[in-house]
Amino acid sequence: MGGVASTMAAKFAFFPPNPPSYKLITDDLTGLLLLSPFPHRENVEILKLPTKKGTEIVAMHIRHPMATSTLLYSHGNAADLGQMYELFIELSIHLSVNLMGQVSRTHMQILKPHTSVLKKVTAPKQEDIILYGQSVGSGPTLDLAARLPQLRAVVLHSPILSGLRVMYPVKRTYWFDIYKNIDKIPLVDCPVLIIHGTSDEVVNCSHGKQLWELCKEKYEPLWLKGGNHCDLEHFPEYIRHLKKFISTVEKPPCQRYSSKRGTDQFGQPRKSTDVFEVSRKSTDWREKARHSTDRPEKLKNQSNHADKLEKLKNQSNNTDKLEKLRMDQMERSRRSVDCHEKSRKSIDHQLERARKSVDRLDRIRTG
Repeated sequence: MGGVASTMAAKFAFFPPNPPSYKLITDDLTGLLLLSPFPHRENVEILKLPTKKGTEIVAMHIRHPMATSTLLYSHGNAADLGQMYELFIELSIHLSVNLMGQVSRTHMQILKPHTSVLKKVTAPKQEDIILYGQSVGSGPTLDLAARLPQLRAVVLHSPILSGLRVMYPVKRTYWFDIYKNIDKIPLVDCPVLIIHGTSDEVVNCSHGKQLWELCKEKYEPLWLKGGNHCDLEHFPEYIRHLKKFISTVEKPPCQRYSSKRGTDQFGQPRKSTDVFEVSRKSTDWREKARHSTDRPEKLKNQSNHADKLEKLKNQSNNTDKLEKLRMDQMERSRRSVDCHEKSRKSIDHQLERARKSVDRLDRIRTG
């Protein structure tokens, strides 16, 4: 067992670039720490943060004037702040967030600065913090997330199930395993976004998918087709999806849950839907209130309907009147014809009598 633990520790040890991509210097005039050769920026501060082990972590704190969230980024085990510098600047700009990027001389320390230090240098309260863990950095990210119940959100970038599971397809967690993300992610209460490349040759995409299934608060994952372990930032979908996630979790809870129901960004099933259901009552109350505002419209529709019925009734009455008038005219015409017929018969009768009278006179004359 000791051999396995040693092999695993060696595999996941921190291997920064050699030589380093930056130098840590102190400005003679201001006394500020600077990263050389990068130019000094007014919104960028270089810090040294103490850990529980008594060592120090070099960190880079970027402030954004419009930020409401602070992204605490723990990168992989083969990079340093110099290599991450430009990416951190771009993320802060595009996501409109403050960003704290960290590096340590040994990832075995799991980047555990005191919570009080986190609050002091990154955000005034826990609810404003978004934890971001890349590769092995997912270990310290989930370790911290499992202990901070009021975090705003967590992002896992090419995460691992555990150190041992990267090397061997084990079905259980052993005491000597490291970065036991598979056991810690069910303890995370905030929304979780998982990003993984489908062609990752270092950490198989199945690690990300299994972690997503174990999340309480599943946000729509991003499986980047053809993405490898260290190139996901180059995909256009990466920044778009990440920006949408940040925008969603920064909304007030009632709006966030309403958006969830409308776009189905949050996965199913998840235990934390009870939280969503409780908050959704407020939207149901507004829905009920809206029904009362619909009553005048319904009354108006009923009035319009009554007017239409009245018009139809009037039209029906007019039709009856026209029909009666037509029948009266026909009756008058019939009576007129009858009178004419009687007059004609009377004249014929008189002519017949006159003819008979003439015939009688003729017979008298001839007799």
